Amino acid sequence: MADHGRDGGDPMSTASTRPLAGITVVTLEHAIAAPFATRQLADLGARVIKVERPGVGDFARGYDERVKGLASHFVWTNRSKESLTLDLKNPEAQAVLKRLILEQADVVVQNLAPGAAARLGISYEALASEKPGIIVCDISGYGNDGPHRDRKAYDLLIQGEAGFLSVTGTPDTPSKAGASVADIAAGMYAYSNILAALFHRANTGQGRHIDVSMLESLVEWMNYPLYYAYQDAPPPVRAGASHATIYPYGPFPAGDGGTVLLGLQNEREWLAFCETVLRQPALATDERFSSNSRRHGARDELRAIIAEAFSTLNTDQVITRLDEARIANGRVNDMADVWSHPQLAARNRWREVGSEQGPIPALLPPGIPGDADARMDPVPALGEHTDAILMALGLSREDIDRLRAAKAI
Repeated sequence: MADHGRDGGDPMSTASTRPLAGITVVTLEHAIAAPFATRQLADLGARVIKVERPGVGDFARGYDERVKGLASHFVWTNRSKESLTLDLKNPEAQAVLKRLILEQADVVVQNLAPGAAARLGISYEALASEKPGIIVCDISGYGNDGPHRDRKAYDLLIQGEAGFLSVTGTPDTPSKAGASVADIAAGMYAYSNILAALFHRANTGQGRHIDVSMLESLVEWMNYPLYYAYQDAPPPVRAGASHATIYPYGPFPAGDGGTVLLGLQNEREWLAFCETVLRQPALATDERFSSNSRRHGARDELRAIIAEAFSTLNTDQVITRLDEARIANGRVNDMADVWSHPQLAARNRWREVGSEQGPIPALLPPGIPGDADARMDPVPALGEHTDAILMALGLSREDIDRLRAAKAI
């Protein structure tokens, strides 16, 4: 797959300097968790070959048509990959997959149904016996063993199982996160564990089996509320967009109908908030609000005081006062606001990537400083790279035509 360098120099020279240049990942993936992990490997220069079903592909391709006719989830998680179509129910296609892995892959990632990889002969145990340096990452809802192993797992279901819904929403209504946090958590742990496994292999020559579950990934993110509820202590309450245990910390209305987010962390900030923002310095020594626990206990009274003070100010005026007091604050942006966020523009974070429908805007990956280090290649069309990958394996044009006629590719 061609690398589209953006530094004005030799694109292949740029590609060779990326951290994962020379690493090949073969991935049997769908939805979000595994594609998000492997896209980040591609961001760092790895070659990622995405195996998809002929004619259908990753079912995330069909989630919606919001990006020039392409699916928003798919565009987000699949740039810079190569698409290879194989019907893995066909023995010849299975043989091609096994050959591709053994001859070219450093890493195999899969989030198929439990047991499917073993049936295809691409489990870690099967591959490591022939290729000891192989790294295999399995991503699933609940892990490779245990009583829940075979249960279907979607992001919402894992948010519930991990306790996330119990602390998110309003007192009356539990609410899921607006983003796929269970998928994202699993994708991030898969990504970081694969990087660690590559270091391990560089030091020892040995591969590694990685078993990432969505449940364990999101429960790790839930450790603060877990510890807060340690030994049957009352858990954090659902507090909407406010903090469950710190006050004032959350959204407050301004007089123009806007909403300002603010958060106080200590008594110094409380004093500055009373003096500079509310212009009511006497509140700073009011016994009702003299500590965070007291402010939290009297949150309804304090909220009314803050709302009254903000009712005569517009959103910009509230933010100006908060900035003067050095109180952390932010706006409640909608998606249109984020597209035009001045900080992203000032830091030059937007780029364009190709697709079968033309160029699409895309953010540089967080932490990657600029064009010379980021791989920002196109979102692949279904099966776009099949012929090239198979020919590189040594298959002839006649072999490929025969496999296509047999609907194996």
